[in-house]
Amino acid sequence: MSQFFQDVYEVVRLVPKGRVTSYGAIANYLGTRMSARMVGWAMNASHADPTVPAHRVVNSKGLLTGKMHFSTPDRMQELLESEGIIIENDQVKDFNNLLWDPARELEL
Repeated sequence: MSQFFQDVYEVVRLVPKGRVTSYGAIANYLGTRMSARMVGWAMNASHADPTVPAHRVVNSKGLLTGKMHFSTPDRMQELLESEGIIIENDQVKDFNNLLWDPARELEL
């Protein structure tokens, strides 16, 4: 596993229950602002590690774009809803208030 993937997983493990972050927010925090796609690849590979809460990572608009990489297409939504997050049409409702941005939440 690459160091970049490991760094992504460390950040994702810090996302609190009931909050979400985005691929771009993680990439920006790691100093690779243009690598949101690489964060997505890391998240796709994370499903073998149950300590990585991959369901808390969505796209920049709050869409559940990674849902097809879970055991069932509904599993990502189920996990988010179990944490009190409301999903409508594959999108996190109240996304802006639920967004956990590591650049603001964590000390650099």
